[in-house]
Amino acid sequence: MQLYSVRSDMAKDPADTLKKLSAIGYRKVEHAGYENREFYGYKASTFKNLLDDLGLKMLSGHVDMGWKDWDKASSDFTDNWKYTVEDALTAGQQYLITPWIDEQIEKDYDQLLQLMELFNKCGDYCKKQGLKFGYHNDFEINYKLKGKRLYDIILEECDPASVVQELDIGNLKGEGMEGQKVLKKYPGRFELMHVKDEIKSSSKGEMNNGFDSTVLGKGVVPIKPTVDLALKQGTRFIFIEQESYQNIPPLQCAEENYEKMKEWGF
Repeated sequence: MQLYSVRSDMAKDPADTLKKLSAIGYRKVEHAGYENREFYGYKASTFKNLLDDLGLKMLSGHVDMGWKDWDKASSDFTDNWKYTVEDALTAGQQYLITPWIDEQIEKDYDQLLQLMELFNKCGDYCKKQGLKFGYHNDFEINYKLKGKRLYDIILEECDPASVVQELDIGNLKGEGMEGQKVLKKYPGRFELMHVKDEIKSSSKGEMNNGFDSTVLGKGVVPIKPTVDLALKQGTRFIFIEQESYQNIPPLQCAEENYEKMKEWGF
């Protein structure tokens, strides 16, 4: 479970929310709530103890990594970033994932290449500490720079030995692209995956492209064959994510999503 799926519940009562997820059957989570050296208001060691008591492991987490985390004067990562890596390890994480790129960088080819160089450096730094650094696609599939799809640039410029990829199949809605096509074009590149179904929406924003996420199996994303292909290619961990709910309580959605994945044999 990507905990962003139950973000409102985590904001109100993290311990009770995690207890309910554990009762549903979840055993692994990915966070989206690290700030000021705390996970949802808990220090790293305390949060790990809470997870351990509930039979949960936090294998991965989303944090915003960028130029703010690089000290040009010393040609080194900032103390804040080093603390982020340290806390991730204390909490039991294997992966540290950045989930998006600043929109201004997305529009500048040279800046994007420089950021990918920083990602590679970050991956090498994290590897030395015993952690894997990676990137989670946002909506780069919808944009082009110099005639090339932005997501292709990212995958080509990120060194697979340094930067892992987390494929969000729900975000692949640009120009008819979808998960299986990306997997076939870049086999073996995606250690992690977000399964997210999508339903047509009245909203026509540039980012959501007229779709909202929904309970698995109720939308248009061919999830089972996509996950089957990913697992054959070596994807290690699949995280359920849902961002909008059609007036169904998020924890109820979490239970329905869990049951649907079990029904599909995962």
